[in-house]
Amino acid sequence: MYTTSVTGQRGTLWWHAHISWLRATLYGPIVILPKRHVSYPFPQPSREVPTIFGEWWKADTETVINQAMYGLPGFLYNCSAKDTFKLKIKAGKTYLLRLINAALNDELFFSIANHTLTVVEADAVYVKPFRTNIVLITPGQTTNVLLKTKSKAPDATFVIAARPYATGPAAFDNTTATGLLEYKKSSVSNTKSKNKKLPLLRPVLPKFNDTVFAMKFNKKVRSLVNAKLRAKVPKTVDKHFFFTVGLGILPQQAKHAKGPITPGWQQSLIMCHL
Repeated sequence: MYTTSVTGQRGTLWWHAHISWLRATLYGPIVILPKRHVSYPFPQPSREVPTIFGEWWKADTETVINQAMYGLPGFLYNCSAKDTFKLKIKAGKTYLLRLINAALNDELFFSIANHTLTVVEADAVYVKPFRTNIVLITPGQTTNVLLKTKSKAPDATFVIAARPYATGPAAFDNTTATGLLEYKKSSVSNTKSKNKKLPLLRPVLPKFNDTVFAMKFNKKVRSLVNAKLRAKVPKTVDKHFFFTVGLGILPQQAKHAKGPITPGWQQSLIMCHL
C-alpha cells in the first residue's frame, strides 16, 4: 500500500510500472475529483469515460522495442475485430472522456467522426476550454474532453480513431487504432433498425507528420484562471540551465521495416542523448 499527496490538482492522472519496460503493459487511471460540493468549471457531464491509449507488443519489450501495435487496434485488424472498443451513448447528453496516452514513445492524434470535442483539462490542470475536431496527446499525458452528442440519435455509427504523429527520419509503425461510437435508440427505433446496417462514418486525421496542426493545437492550451483558480507562476529565476539534444540513426543488418516515411528502410537503432 502506497500513500501519496496530491496538491493543487484535479482531473486525470495515471499510474504505471517503472521497472525497465514494464510501463508498456502495466498501467491504469487515477481520477482526482473536485472537493465535496465543488463543481467542475464546465458543464456537468452525464457520464465519465476513462480511455487509455496503450500498445500491444508482439514480442518481449526488452528485446524488440520497434514491433508494437496499439492495444486492441480495432476492426481494421482481424486479430482484434471482435474485441473492438464500443462506446454506447445517448442523444442530447454530455460525456467527459478522460484520455490517457500510455504509449511509450508515440504522440497521438485522436478524433471521433462528425463530432466536436471540447478540451477542458490537461495533466490534472484545468485549461481554458476550446473546441476541436482532433486532439493531440503526447506520451504520458492526460487530457479531458467533453463530448456533446447529437440532439437526436442519427442512423449511423461513428468511428473513434487514434494514430501516431511523428516527424523523425526513422521508420515506425503507423497503426491506426479504432473504436466505435454508437447511439442508443428507443425500443421502437431498435426494432425498425435491428436488421438495418448503419453507415460507418470515419474521421479525417492529419497526416502523420502534420507539424502545423500540432503547433496550432498546442498553442490553444492555456491555463484556466479565475477568482477561484489561479496559476501560481514563479516570478523569480534561481538557476539557468542549457540543454542540447542529439539524434542519430545506426542502420541494422536485419529484415526490411515498412514505414510511412521511407518504405524499405532497414531496421535502425535510434540513439538520442542529452
